[in-house]
Amino acid sequence: MIQIPPSAIANWGSVAVFANVLVTRLGAPLPAIPVLIFAGSAIAGGSLVFSHVLCAAVLAALIGDCVWFSAGRIYGRRLTHILGRMSLSLDASVRTTRALFERFGVPIVAVSKFVPGLALITPPLMGTTLIAPAVFVAWDALGTVTWASFWLLGGALFERQLALLLILLRPYGGSILDVLVMAAVFYLTYRYVLRWRFRKWLSRRIVSPERLDRMMRSSTPPLILDARTVSVRREESYRIPGALLLDLKSLGTMDANFSASNIVVYGMYPNDAAVRKARKQLLEKGVVNVRVLYGGLDEWVRRGYAVERLPPDLNAFTVSMAPS
Repeated sequence: MIQIPPSAIANWGSVAVFANVLVTRLGAPLPAIPVLIFAGSAIAGGSLVFSHVLCAAVLAALIGDCVWFSAGRIYGRRLTHILGRMSLSLDASVRTTRALFERFGVPIVAVSKFVPGLALITPPLMGTTLIAPAVFVAWDALGTVTWASFWLLGGALFERQLALLLILLRPYGGSILDVLVMAAVFYLTYRYVLRWRFRKWLSRRIVSPERLDRMMRSSTPPLILDARTVSVRREESYRIPGALLLDLKSLGTMDANFSASNIVVYGMYPNDAAVRKARKQLLEKGVVNVRVLYGGLDEWVRRGYAVERLPPDLNAFTVSMAPS
C-alpha cells in the first residue's frame, strides 16, 4: 500500500485537488468528490488551509469549463453531437441540459455542478448559445465555489469518521490514496457496466441501415418513428422518408392498429438515449415489434441513404396517432 506522509499532504494537497478537478472537468472519467471530501477532512485536521484548497478547486474547474465553453463556441452543435455519440450518459445529459436551459436560462450553469453528467456537458452546450463569456464565467464561478465549498465542508464535518476509516485501514497498510484509488476503480467499473449493458441491450434489438432500406422497399414496409427531441429536429430538419415524428407524451392516444405494426425507431446517433426511452414506453403500451436503427440517423446519412425535409408541423405525428 502507498503511504503518504503528513508533510506531503500539507505541501501538495492543494496541488492534488487542482490536478484532480482539472482532469475531471476536462472529461477524464475520474471522480473529483472523494478528493474534495478527504481534503476537507485534512482541513479540519489542520493539514490544509481552506482558502488555498478552495481556490485550487475553483481555478481548476474554471479552466476546464472555459476550455469546453470555447470549444462549444468554435465548433457549435457538432461538438455536442460528437459527445452524444461517444457516451449514452452524455447524450442524456445533452437533452436534459438543453431542456433545463430553455426553461430556466443561464442559472442552470451554476446548478449543473451538483448534477452528475450535467457538469461536463453544460459548458460546451452553453458555448453553442449566444451567452456572453463573462456571464457564463460569472455563473460558473458561483456554482463552482458553492460546489467545492459544499464537499470541502462536508469532509470537514465528517473528519472524525474519515479518521476512523483510516485507522481501520492502517493495520492492513491502507492510506488515503488507496481509498481514492478504490473509489476511482469503483466509479470506472460502474460506468463501464452501464455502457456494456446498453450495448448488450442494443445488440439484440438493432436493424442495420441496409436491412431497413430493404424493408422499406418490401410489400409490407415498417412504421418508422423519429424519436429525436423537438430541439434536435429543429437543428437537423430532415428525416428518413416517411418517418413519423414520435411524441412520447401522445402514446396514450395510440390505437390497436398502431400497436400491431412492425416498428423501427431511430435517434440522431448510436447512443441516443431518447431511442431507449421511446422503446421502453412503447413496450409498456403493448407494442412488442420494436427495433432500433443501428447508428441512428447519422449512420443512415453516412451510408448515403435518402432523407427528406421535415414538415412544417412538428406535431403531425401526435395527430396521426389519434384513434380514428
